[in-house]
Amino acid sequence: MAGNPGTSPDDRARADQAREAAVEAALGKLDLDAKTRLLAGQDTWSLPALPEIGLKSLVMSDGPIGVRGVRWTADDPSVALPSPTALAATWDPELARRAGTLLAQEARRKGVHVLLAPTVNLHRSPLGGRHFEAYSEDPYLTGVIGAGYVNGVQAGGVGTTVKHFVANDAETDRFTVNNVISERALRELYLAPFETIVENAHPWGIMTAYNTVNGTTMTEHRHLVNDILRGEWGFDGYNVSDWTAARSTVGAIEGGLDVAMPGPRTVYGAPLAQAVREGRVEEATVDEAVRNVLRLAARVGALESAEPVVTELPAPVDGSALAREIARRAFVLVKNDRGALPLRPGTVALIGAAARDARVLGGGSATVFPAHVVSPLDGLTAALPEGTLRYAVGADPATELAVAGKGFTLRAICRDSDGNVIGTASAPNGQIQWMGTDLPEGVTHDRLHSVELTGTFTPRDTGPHTFGIKGAGRFTLTVAGTTYYDEVQHPAEGGDRFEAFFGTPVPRAQAELTAGEQVEVSLTLVVDLPEDMPYKVVAFALCHQEPQRDADELIAEAVEAARAADTAVVVVATTERVESEGFDRKDLALPGRQDDLVRAVAAANPNTVVVVNSGSPVELPWRADVAAVLLSWFPGQEGGAALADVLTGAQEPGGRLPTTWGPLSDAPVTQVVPDHGELHYTEDLFIGYRAWEKAGRTPSYPFGHGLGYTDWTYESVEVDGTTAKVRVRNSGERPGREVVQVYLAPTEPDADRPARRLAGFAGVEAGPGETAEAVVRLPRRAFEVWDEATAAWSFVKGSYEIQVGRSITDRRITATINV
Repeated sequence: MAGNPGTSPDDRARADQAREAAVEAALGKLDLDAKTRLLAGQDTWSLPALPEIGLKSLVMSDGPIGVRGVRWTADDPSVALPSPTALAATWDPELARRAGTLLAQEARRKGVHVLLAPTVNLHRSPLGGRHFEAYSEDPYLTGVIGAGYVNGVQAGGVGTTVKHFVANDAETDRFTVNNVISERALRELYLAPFETIVENAHPWGIMTAYNTVNGTTMTEHRHLVNDILRGEWGFDGYNVSDWTAARSTVGAIEGGLDVAMPGPRTVYGAPLAQAVREGRVEEATVDEAVRNVLRLAARVGALESAEPVVTELPAPVDGSALAREIARRAFVLVKNDRGALPLRPGTVALIGAAARDARVLGGGSATVFPAHVVSPLDGLTAALPEGTLRYAVGADPATELAVAGKGFTLRAICRDSDGNVIGTASAPNGQIQWMGTDLPEGVTHDRLHSVELTGTFTPRDTGPHTFGIKGAGRFTLTVAGTTYYDEVQHPAEGGDRFEAFFGTPVPRAQAELTAGEQVEVSLTLVVDLPEDMPYKVVAFALCHQEPQRDADELIAEAVEAARAADTAVVVVATTERVESEGFDRKDLALPGRQDDLVRAVAAANPNTVVVVNSGSPVELPWRADVAAVLLSWFPGQEGGAALADVLTGAQEPGGRLPTTWGPLSDAPVTQVVPDHGELHYTEDLFIGYRAWEKAGRTPSYPFGHGLGYTDWTYESVEVDGTTAKVRVRNSGERPGREVVQVYLAPTEPDADRPARRLAGFAGVEAGPGETAEAVVRLPRRAFEVWDEATAAWSFVKGSYEIQVGRSITDRRITATINV
């Protein structure tokens, strides 16, 4: 739990009492209008200040992998850590805590009080488009990593908002879908990570999701929020809606929603005050919500009369160093035949567009803008002896236009209806996303008539360059003095302007350009914001695609490079159009001709290593043909440096799979598209490895799997009560770290229970020939099931096998216990 180091429980209790007294005193000074105003966002990212009680404006920011702040811009860079799936792949709650400490440091630097993270929804189906932003398919691993993250952030004096409560496990129709789930599956799977975090990290916030659960939308779900989250678990933080999720004034406040975001137009504020005056809502209900918000403010230091929870900040953290450490600790080596890794001395052919233009994070609200990115090409160029590395593009995963990036120097110019410049802003990434009041200095919505993205582009290749637009509205696109497009671009049929912004870019121009010769580019949007928009967003992007060379020629060049090298390293990747917030995946295939590329390179060089740059599972149809496969997830800003560390053997790949990898045709749970507005979780308790085992199917790589650069012998396990002590020996030739995994299996088969489940784990380190002891506590909950008849947890007595090993399928030693 967050707090100052060295303080006793009694001291913390007294400090909590003092904060509660300050909260009550502040609450007593507010009239109804002030109270209801405090529960509604004043803009996209903040709540209003109330100077009469010494309350500052509470500021929130997206923050799973970095703290963007209140502006969607690269002007104020953010440290970009590896994706949440990568963090979970470390199987290290302490490393998650350190990540949280860094993000709290970043939040304080940007004036942010609360991070809208972590995301602890489960990987129910591999088709979930936002799984890179969540941790795992397993509720225990998710909860433990999430608790580490929350403890780290809050120890830095910054609040967390654990999301999305609950069952926001897919993106299709996420605003309207009714997820129909048994009470047992809710308790044992989907609520479990939230419960673990509330118990072990005391989060200061929770975010209720867009979706509906069993007929009640989550922003109004009194049973799940007030009865379970607050009542049973004792959660005392604030509950904020996902952005625009709150639909009903009375339903939301009665359902336990404290804050409706974003503003200025919400179901709270004046509508809530009116509901109280009309007798439809008790003022005491409003007071309870205000109390929760004031408690948050007191904890983070935004209420003058209260001492914040943290008065002694943690020591500063080197963000780049931590990002690099997490990345290499997260890389999962799933295959390493013939000792292909670490790289042997000799020449290396590095192949793949993603090796040059790194994909370091997923799309959507988790986006941040790092000051620099180390690509695999950058990292290996720096690490390998000069003259030993050759690069070839091979195949590009991007099959469509991408947001303007390398080679562009752009700025935004805002004009009024008379053409006068009223403000400017830099736009180095070719993307405008001004939400609410996030406008350039001096610009207001009532005066803003047009936004021009203008600047220069220096191509790196000669040939036909394609330019396009992402967004909806009237656009004018000019390249090198020629206007190619000057008309209205409409959203896709049935879509809205938000979907147009997150959707596929539309090609609108093709210009013959010469490498190295700079040209001027311009994209202008005439701003026309509908009056009925819940909050105002100006969002569009200039997009670009380099000349498309013949794919077979590119693969042939890669094969030539691979044949001439001692080792071929192929980097394959997904794109933002494959993994992003806002939509689910249609398949698990790598985009473009990347599978063909790997097969061709492997045929030319038997010593082929494939690095898979994706946030969640993809199919690997060529995995039997290559020497090694390394999963790098979305590795953050230092990913290329960490990759060089691991490939050269300077560091060991430390990751273990937090989710099962296998072909879609064998995946047991694939339904993410609602039927008539409902998505029935018919698989009940059986998702992830539980489902694979029940179906009797063998995945490509099982949950928990991961190789290092040494070998481990499991020597013994002793169980004392609910503690397992496991002795392992490093039987290899170099130091290493092992993740000892303990699974609990009822000895009597039970069709209603998984054959086994993860009950605990621990990391140990040892040098060659040394032994280490992992101590793993088995929580009581591992022996319990939710009894729907009694609506209570039931401890299942009987005989259990404690199965210890390196993955769900690689179980080395066992012990039997009776409870």
